[in-house]
Amino acid sequence: MTEETRAREDIARFAKSIFDRGLTGGSSGNISMRLSDGTVLVTPTGSSMGNLDPARISHLDERWTLLSGDAPTKEIPLHSAFYETRSRTGAVVHLHSSHSVALSVLPDTNPDNVLPPLTAYSIMRLGKVKLLPYFMPGDPAMGDAVRGLAGKRSAVLLANHGPVVAGKDLDAAVYAMEELEETAKLALLTRGMNPVMLSGAQIGSLVRKYDVEWVD
Repeated sequence: MTEETRAREDIARFAKSIFDRGLTGGSSGNISMRLSDGTVLVTPTGSSMGNLDPARISHLDERWTLLSGDAPTKEIPLHSAFYETRSRTGAVVHLHSSHSVALSVLPDTNPDNVLPPLTAYSIMRLGKVKLLPYFMPGDPAMGDAVRGLAGKRSAVLLANHGPVVAGKDLDAAVYAMEELEETAKLALLTRGMNPVMLSGAQIGSLVRKYDVEWVD
């Protein structure tokens, strides 16, 4: 099995798992994955994550020109911005997951770090998650906003839209996305209950031990 064939099947497998668990619905959400030759596989526009045909996944060259497969997601500017600004990026996942979107529209959500420090794993896998303003879906300005972060964040939350996570590979990106959604759910469940957060010292220990990007 070639690298490309395996990657196509991995994308379809993860996408179905995401869809089946209700983390994104309808034809929403998209995934991209960089191959060793620098080309990128991307889920097609208008496709359901629950029913992807691996053979029809879009294959783009290093200039994001379509080589084969169906037309790619309109969120290409969002994906390309992470690959351009974070050299270690091997995959990007963007969902419309409910709890994350809910957190993005609440007025007291911290725009510099949307997730309260409730668990160690959200810090280890995500660092600080930046809240970006609302953009119309497919607007190239979304990519510009990500580029404006200069590669300092591996995850962002688009207001009234959904989260985007970059990882070193597809597994890492999906697992970090799942952690983001679960932490957003915990944040909403405990809202107004005065939960005990991790202390500054505990966060600092995690940042140092796991080499977490914890920047302003």
